Amino acid sequence: MADFLTNLREVEEEGAEVIGSAATLDDLENARIEYLGRKARLTQLLRQLPELPVEERPSAGAEANTVKRRFQDLLESRSAEIRAQSRAREAPEFDPTLPARARWRGARHPCTLVINEICEIFREIGFVRARGPEVETPDYNFIKLNTPLDHPATDEHDTFYLPGGLLLRTHTSPVQARVMEKTEPPIRIVVPGMCYRRDPFDASHAPAFEQIEGLAVDEGITFVDFKATINYFVHRFFGADASTRFRPSFFPFTEPSAEIDVSCLLCGGDGCSACKGTGWLEIMGAGMVDPAVFENVGYDPERYTGFAFGMGPARIAMLRYRVPDIRLFYEGDVRFLEQFAPA
Repeated sequence: MADFLTNLREVEEEGAEVIGSAATLDDLENARIEYLGRKARLTQLLRQLPELPVEERPSAGAEANTVKRRFQDLLESRSAEIRAQSRAREAPEFDPTLPARARWRGARHPCTLVINEICEIFREIGFVRARGPEVETPDYNFIKLNTPLDHPATDEHDTFYLPGGLLLRTHTSPVQARVMEKTEPPIRIVVPGMCYRRDPFDASHAPAFEQIEGLAVDEGITFVDFKATINYFVHRFFGADASTRFRPSFFPFTEPSAEIDVSCLLCGGDGCSACKGTGWLEIMGAGMVDPAVFENVGYDPERYTGFAFGMGPARIAMLRYRVPDIRLFYEGDVRFLEQFAPA
């Protein structure tokens, strides 16, 4: 028994050293064969168990099996180490001389850039910014603007209604009424803000969008003043070569009313998806303030006249930045937005 255990310990120490020093998987396989194979020294020792006294065989066999399990554990552990070292050698080395990946610095949204520029242009001719609530009452959103509650624009098909008889404003025009109720003429304001309509989400429409309302009220304002103001804005914003087109239209709160188009700079007038093949892109609805609106806010329509307009900054941004689809403004794609980062 003593000789058996002595030989077993020698095999254990020698085998552990050989397995631990194996440098490759082939070396490890050779060590496995040498110490666990059919002709291995450990196998030869196990074959000597029947020669031991019967009472010593169980303990001797247990010791031999312990050594066998240790060899198996050492083989698995060393195999994992060799494979990990091999993967590390195959991985590309870190090169500290490579330039770092540029980080996105962020930028103002293109619609915000357009809004600020539009407001600055109108500031040059005496307009100031005004604000109002996005959650409105039907009174301010419709009635005070000469829009009866049986008008199609008041239908749920077009308007988002909220509990308590409120709604999400469909335009920034309610701010006109709120300002006029609190302010005596002369008035010149621009009102940027969000609006909400049940519009389809397509290349030129969105259900939630920015709008800029404009209002000028004073004694003696005429359609000539209105047209001159719009032309001043278009030429300042789009350039002297931009063309404008005033088309007769109808809005309950203006009379006469006009749709104002700008020559499509995306296609040069040839027609594209943004301008629906017409060569023109509508940028605002406008007109002279209807006398009924003045009466609703307590102004004397015999004394005061004025004009109002409402434009969509997103559509104008499409022209300015040659963007063919308005939906790009709402997707939050960093690759698109980083083009507007300052240099």
